[in-house]
Amino acid sequence: MINLANFLFEAGMLKRTPRSGFQFLGSGAESVAEHIFRTAYIGFVLGRMVENVDADRIIKMCLFHDLPEARTGDLNYVNKKYVTTDEKKAVDDLSATLPFGGEIKSLIEEFNDGKTAEAWLARDADQIEMILALKEYKDLGNVYAQEWLDFAMKRLQSEEARKLADTILTTDSSLWWFSDKSDWWVNPKK
Repeated sequence: MINLANFLFEAGMLKRTPRSGFQFLGSGAESVAEHIFRTAYIGFVLGRMVENVDADRIIKMCLFHDLPEARTGDLNYVNKKYVTTDEKKAVDDLSATLPFGGEIKSLIEEFNDGKTAEAWLARDADQIEMILALKEYKDLGNVYAQEWLDFAMKRLQSEEARKLADTILTTDSSLWWFSDKSDWWVNPKK
């Protein structure tokens, strides 16, 4: 049981592990856990958009794809030019302590290898999460977000992800909650 408790504490570390790339964007901040949270939802959506894929496997890959960052930290593209992490060792060390460690290791390896349809979609979910965040920052006036969006769009592998991303880029990020411009905003119903 101690290893299970330790695993849950380690997963909690992701709430306190910042995504490091946003410092270069000049605005925005999120933890690795926040990124994983929305990535899992996106994986669910993509898993429902595409026929003949294991949607649950996609969601699991999304859930675990950045788990090693609890041990290695999040390296952005600039960091990766100069720093090498041993993600495999981080995954091996973690998985050796858990009765289901082999499943987690397999999911992370499948995600990183990117050879299955489920891995492509999980990797697309990872990119779409960044696209959503960048679109939100762009809508708030960050002039650098568009250039980042252009690169993120080029990383998408599936047609379904590209269609979803195109819709995201043409949708105001506040539309989901502010599309009703009725009198309610002046005189809310009690």
